[in-house]
Amino acid sequence: MTEPLTVPSALTAQVERLLPSARLGRLGRLRRGLEKEGLRVDANGQIAQTPHPHALGSKLTHPHITTDYSESLLEYITPVYSQPGEALCFLSDLHTFTYHHLENEWIWPGSMPSRLSGNDSVPIADYGSSNVGTMKHVYRKGLDMRYGRIMQAIAGVHYNVSLPDDMWHALREMEKATNIPFNDYRSTRYFGMIRHFRRHSWLLLYLFGASPAIDKSFLPAGNVPDKLQSLSDDTYFAPYATTLRMSDLGYQNKVQSQLKICFNSLSNYVNTLRHAISSPWPDYEAMGVNVDGEWRQLNANILQIENEYYSDIRPKRVAKHNETPSQALEARGVEYIEVRCLDLNPFDPLGVNEVQMRFVDTFLMWCLLSDSPWISDEECDRLDDNRRWVVERGRDPELKLFNHGKPTSVSEWGEQIFAEMGEVARLLDGVEEGTPHAEALASLAPRLSDPSLTPSAQVLERLKENGGSLSDLMLSLAQEQAEQLKAAPMQRCREALLAQLIETSHQQQHDIEAADQETFSEFLQVYFTKARESRALSALPFEAHQ
Repeated sequence: MTEPLTVPSALTAQVERLLPSARLGRLGRLRRGLEKEGLRVDANGQIAQTPHPHALGSKLTHPHITTDYSESLLEYITPVYSQPGEALCFLSDLHTFTYHHLENEWIWPGSMPSRLSGNDSVPIADYGSSNVGTMKHVYRKGLDMRYGRIMQAIAGVHYNVSLPDDMWHALREMEKATNIPFNDYRSTRYFGMIRHFRRHSWLLLYLFGASPAIDKSFLPAGNVPDKLQSLSDDTYFAPYATTLRMSDLGYQNKVQSQLKICFNSLSNYVNTLRHAISSPWPDYEAMGVNVDGEWRQLNANILQIENEYYSDIRPKRVAKHNETPSQALEARGVEYIEVRCLDLNPFDPLGVNEVQMRFVDTFLMWCLLSDSPWISDEECDRLDDNRRWVVERGRDPELKLFNHGKPTSVSEWGEQIFAEMGEVARLLDGVEEGTPHAEALASLAPRLSDPSLTPSAQVLERLKENGGSLSDLMLSLAQEQAEQLKAAPMQRCREALLAQLIETSHQQQHDIEAADQETFSEFLQVYFTKARESRALSALPFEAHQ
């Protein structure tokens, strides 16, 4: 007989103490924004070689429509909202607006890229002639030199979440930590959330991973890892994989692995990144930086800039002018969290839906309210093992993960997490009409005991039903979704805003280019000199108690 699941009494006690204030509206609501990527492809399912459409505005300055690595990799950025549905509505309008300006091109619905014709078939984004635009382009050239372009054609959803100040004040009072500066307290608790997230992010990979297959053109001929099998003439798959996007086939950097960032403190995180952007790496030095007047990369250091560091979650703070991301964190503390491990859901026109957002909100709040001691180097390695196993064979019924040294199945451990998250859902639903967080848990719970319900399994099922070609399936889905999105009504005020931003953003780019007074070399020298400066205002005394 299975033992009944128990919820830590400390977690229940925290929820009970916060619940009355939540029901009175005194805690506020979580705030979230979405960043969603998607490749533009042509009628053959190949990456579009056309420039970013002028009618979508300047990708350098537009606040909502830009590109990621590639000229063809659209990136949508929503404003911050307190209701998930509002963020999704804005995201839908961005898709609809885009389709009004695309000709014979579609937005690829999967995380793994469409048909490729070698490295050069992924065009690097061009941001114009300004020093800022040139820096963004050269940075991407450096990524090509170091890792190749194909890896950079992968797409996903980044989910940005922050807690309202009222909730932070309530937690600070509960813990009798009012003697600690507010920003210091909040930063330290956010890092506790991140550590708990890293211990359990495998669950998000299992529940939402949707990339168990890749087009064969993604890999060089004759370089196929053992974990992949041939499904059709143009598609490889791994039978139990959840998200090959998050595997060593996707985002990877073996040089970065030496950094060992396990998010134990803000100061450790910032100092490690600062070391990485200041420390040369021999292989990158051999590639050259500025060779015969051609910029190949920004520098030859472990990281060109901080954004090159890959992680499934990041602490964030909106940076001011002439301030790097880590300097912003150092000066004013953590403002929000960016979750980066979510695949696009190819069966949803937006790649993400409200049930998933409500679940991730609950998961993050559970991570915050749960005990989260510092992570040792040994535990850090075990966490990496758990994530890799779920990525490569998360639906394997024989799979066991390390749970405090005890082998545990995905379903058993997942059910325990769901039970604890149920308490947190009560708290988050205290400010809602109805119980959307509890309903999200109930909707997703069957995936634990029945892996066939997961998106990765659903993708494989559809592939096997339709000839086994990933690119054919995704192109068909893209065209179906395009018709749906083209026909979707837009909010008139938002349509007018996006129309206005076309000209405004192009003018802003022109003004930036006209204002440059220094050479690119001078610009970079000033940038990296400032980037190495510490902006710390104070130590974080609360960290010593974690």
